[in-house]
Amino acid sequence: MKLNYKRTILVGFAFFLICAFWQAYDSIVPMMLVNKFGLSQSISGIVMSIDNIIAVFLLPLFGALSDKTDTKHGRRTPYIVIGTIVAVLAFFGLTFADNAQLTAMQATEGASFYEQVFEGDYKIVNAEYNSFTNKDVPEKYGVKDYASKIVKGKAYTDLTEIEKEEVKSWYKSINAEYLQDHSKPETVYAYVDGVYKTVENIDGKYYYLDGANKVEIEKFDTRNAYTNLVTPAISGFALQKTLQNPTPLILFIVLLLVTLLAMATFRSPAVALMPDVTVKPLRSQANAIINLLGTAGGMLVLVLGIVFGTGKAFNQHMSYTWFVLAVCALMVVGLIIFILTVKEKLWADEMQKQSALITDVDADDPENLSGDKKLSKSEFTSLILILASVALWYIAYNAVTSKYSLYATNVLHKDYNTTLLLAQAAAIVAYVPVGLLAKKIGRKASILIGVTMLTVAFGGATFMDANSPSIVVDILFILAGLGWATINVNSFPMVVELASGSNVGKYTGYYYTASMAAQILTPILSGVIMDIVGNMSPLFYYATFFSALAFVTMLFVKHGDSEKLADKKVEETNGDNENSAEEVENQIKTEE
Repeated sequence: MKLNYKRTILVGFAFFLICAFWQAYDSIVPMMLVNKFGLSQSISGIVMSIDNIIAVFLLPLFGALSDKTDTKHGRRTPYIVIGTIVAVLAFFGLTFADNAQLTAMQATEGASFYEQVFEGDYKIVNAEYNSFTNKDVPEKYGVKDYASKIVKGKAYTDLTEIEKEEVKSWYKSINAEYLQDHSKPETVYAYVDGVYKTVENIDGKYYYLDGANKVEIEKFDTRNAYTNLVTPAISGFALQKTLQNPTPLILFIVLLLVTLLAMATFRSPAVALMPDVTVKPLRSQANAIINLLGTAGGMLVLVLGIVFGTGKAFNQHMSYTWFVLAVCALMVVGLIIFILTVKEKLWADEMQKQSALITDVDADDPENLSGDKKLSKSEFTSLILILASVALWYIAYNAVTSKYSLYATNVLHKDYNTTLLLAQAAAIVAYVPVGLLAKKIGRKASILIGVTMLTVAFGGATFMDANSPSIVVDILFILAGLGWATINVNSFPMVVELASGSNVGKYTGYYYTASMAAQILTPILSGVIMDIVGNMSPLFYYATFFSALAFVTMLFVKHGDSEKLADKKVEETNGDNENSAEEVENQIKTEE
């Protein structure tokens, strides 16, 4: 009895559209909240945790409800279809609120957009300030004073009228329209000899003025003037507009809630469908295929991000309408394929017949295949440890995914779409081999290898900055992708291995409760830490710590690997009943 790859791929289209949504959500919603509405990292982290708060309550609920649902289309399919349709409509609706805020931020009273920002009376964080290492400089500056300090080294009010015009011209030169036509910014400001200085790009080399002399800088801590002066200034301007008219933000939050509620109604049913139609010993392999489809959905969204330029610094205040429409279309295509090809009831019945062949029990006896099995003390302890491990590595991983679009733009000065695409591609390559590896060495051992790779990748990323070679950053994210694939393929099957046929949905809910509880905490906690420090540098230190902690809890897990007896009987079934799957299907058709 071998895994039916075609069937598993078709079931995986439900996870394909789920991952497509979450990739888009994690990429652009933080950008909207910070850049369009002017929210702080802490507040945006709270908003980003709403989906996880909802999920903690609704994923177990809808997982259990789908266990008890019985329709002609199956237990899980109705939730998937209805939930996807509502989510697509509400997600596209978010763009209207986003565009309304963009309209509110447009130029008024004849002043250009950037002139309004420049003349604003709000404060922005000084890049030199650090609450732990450098409190000797002002924590915040007005935009005019900040620009004046960089260009002229003194407060704006101390400048002559001619000098003020020079500062205005410099500020205008680093705006988004200018950067669109230049692969390398002509003007940056860099941390040189303990202070920030204006640095000019001349024929691909950077120089700063030391009196009348131009001094070339070979290596320095670059802080792009756009992402560190224009972007926070516009965010401050956006917050001002939000406070003046909160209606777009209120509409945004309402539509976001509807979207997230819709997604929560079908995530557990969609994931529970795989174990519904797959016998236990083959679930790691099947989960590899499911995750492969999910990663493919995420990769396609990243490709769309590159096409629409969502990761470019000068597009931080773009309209996302066409990008979101493309993502929604991708989700609808995935749903249509699922509806037209998946035969849930038939395939679930076949799985029960196949399970009977493996375990030598009566497939029609609910006590054998559908009973609500009580866990032993040792099994229950392992379940708790597995769920704790799930929570810990999600605390690490989700902190990165929920903040990386901002981190890559503002710290690494790289297009986050490209880096994440490489990580997803690595995961795609790894999924099937990882499923086979788990069959050889076990799920627990495979997960420990994956967590180690994730910890090393995040630890290495702590040393990366804007001057780091792109190839090094790419290699670290490829390693993270391989590690995450190894973890994902095996963690969910370890949880449902402890379940029985009638409560797979409930155990799926447990799994997602652990992951979502972690994702409630981590955007808020990581955001607060970054706000305290005054920059985003703690992100990968934070992720490394919690990833390493997950390795420790996983070491003590004793249950959740596929039973050896089941493996043996699968092999026997393969030898003695080579066409048993086809026989089961024919038998069911005859009975019908």
